[in-house]
Amino acid sequence: MDSTAQRPWIRSYAPGVPADVPESTDSLVDLLSAAARRFGSRVALDFFGATTSYAELDAEVARAAGALHRLGVSRGDRVALVLPNCPQHVVAFYAVLRLGAVVVEHNPLYTAQELAQQLTDHGARVAVVWDKVAPLVVGRGAVETVVAVDLTRALPPLKRLALRLPLGKARAARAAMTAPAPGTLAWSRLLAAATPLPADHPAPGAADTALLQYTGGTTGTPKGAILTHHNLRVNAAQGRAWVPGLRDGEETVYAVLPLFHAYGLTLCLTFAVSIGATLVLFPRFDLEQVLDAARRRPPTFLPAVPPIYERLAGAARDRGIDLTSVRYAISGAMALPPATVQLWESVTGGLLVEGYGMTETSPITLGNPVSPARRPGTVGVPFPSTDIRIVDPEDPSRDRAPGEAGELLVRGPQVFAGYWHRPEETAKVLLPEGWLRTGDIVTMDPDGFVTVVDRIKELIITGGFNVYPSEVEEALRRLPGVRDAAAVGMPVAQGGEEVVAAVVLEPDASADPEALRSACREHLAGYKVPRRVVVVEDLPRSQIGKVLRREVRDTLLADR
Repeated sequence: MDSTAQRPWIRSYAPGVPADVPESTDSLVDLLSAAARRFGSRVALDFFGATTSYAELDAEVARAAGALHRLGVSRGDRVALVLPNCPQHVVAFYAVLRLGAVVVEHNPLYTAQELAQQLTDHGARVAVVWDKVAPLVVGRGAVETVVAVDLTRALPPLKRLALRLPLGKARAARAAMTAPAPGTLAWSRLLAAATPLPADHPAPGAADTALLQYTGGTTGTPKGAILTHHNLRVNAAQGRAWVPGLRDGEETVYAVLPLFHAYGLTLCLTFAVSIGATLVLFPRFDLEQVLDAARRRPPTFLPAVPPIYERLAGAARDRGIDLTSVRYAISGAMALPPATVQLWESVTGGLLVEGYGMTETSPITLGNPVSPARRPGTVGVPFPSTDIRIVDPEDPSRDRAPGEAGELLVRGPQVFAGYWHRPEETAKVLLPEGWLRTGDIVTMDPDGFVTVVDRIKELIITGGFNVYPSEVEEALRRLPGVRDAAAVGMPVAQGGEEVVAAVVLEPDASADPEALRSACREHLAGYKVPRRVVVVEDLPRSQIGKVLRREVRDTLLADR
């Protein structure tokens, strides 16, 4: 790597943070086996009070790997996971990897159409899915075997019993967690009958593909980012190095972020295991559930997004709930308002810092120092073993002058291997010498702190999730009476964006904006549905007829 003179940000690192992290030939599977050896009796997973030790988790993974192997899963095969946060998700993730197979994470909130597109693209023959969404997966793509997971089986016995009481509230709670899944195999029965995978079964190597994570990248068309064991393991190591005050085998990490998202996957599935942390799992962010868990098993490390910090801190302050156990908190996926930092730190006494990343970088590349040197409003400085350049977006071979805005390029061991079966798309973003084009316009100050100025890509980030305008627009154009549409991200007061769509109607057509929003729900996950639909006479276009989304956004902002 370059010297400190070429990497001025190293001077801003918190005490104890190295300039580089050691390279490793181990795989992600080794993270779990090492944690089981070092912290076998420690609680690895906590799900509403039901606990699994690291030794038990390691044994469960071996059993699940044996079960999947009997289903025909072998090295290099893709296995689709369509699961919320639950113990079965963690077990399935590591079991697939133990076989040398490839995990493909999917959002269980996706529609059948959205899932079918991705399932067809990667060609997985086996899928492990939440039983409530199993009908959306059975018979889709190349999937031959669907293994259905009943979340209630991971609950503590008393909570499981309570769900079976002949009460309306109990029935509703049970229906929210599980449903019949015809045409599937039951995960619990499959594992009960399984023989653990032999210890001498060939393990994956660091260079093997571990994960396909679907992202729109800089173009908006969802495609699978290929992430190797090395990519993901080194990013976990970079995260560990970034917070020297962490104590291996003593931390408690809250998984309020979805594990199917790159951010939640690395911080919770790999980073947490790498430090022998207890991972408290929540199927979705529920304020009351998180506060209840904080009383029972206080968190010490919390990765989340700004709206979660605001709600938790506000509720803790108003109700007198103690959150001072949280020493470190990392925010990502959207801009972190300084007011949120002030609120969180006043309530917890811990540090809240912002980071930056993308799916193609496993995902973290920059972070604010976990020290008084942090600078709210910036996304921080490059992680250890990471280099950046700021270049002319029209000619990335030309570096911008210091302080001048330009496109951010990133290089480091966490940078992905390319897009699944899309060499042309890969060539657009992976440049010679390993540089990745991020599509983001940034500035860097003399100390190496980076500020995101604008976004070349027109990705919309709402609630920490990526929404690709083309998907929303396609759904709107399908509706009767809609001639054209443009989807944009509009800033909201609490930070982040909301999806807003401008639509042009066919001549003599009329439409109720709320009816259009409702109709979109047949084709889009809930968070992708426009929060507002505005009917306009026409859309601004370039000379070649391309809709100018930036102008659409500016017009909508001016009309607020």
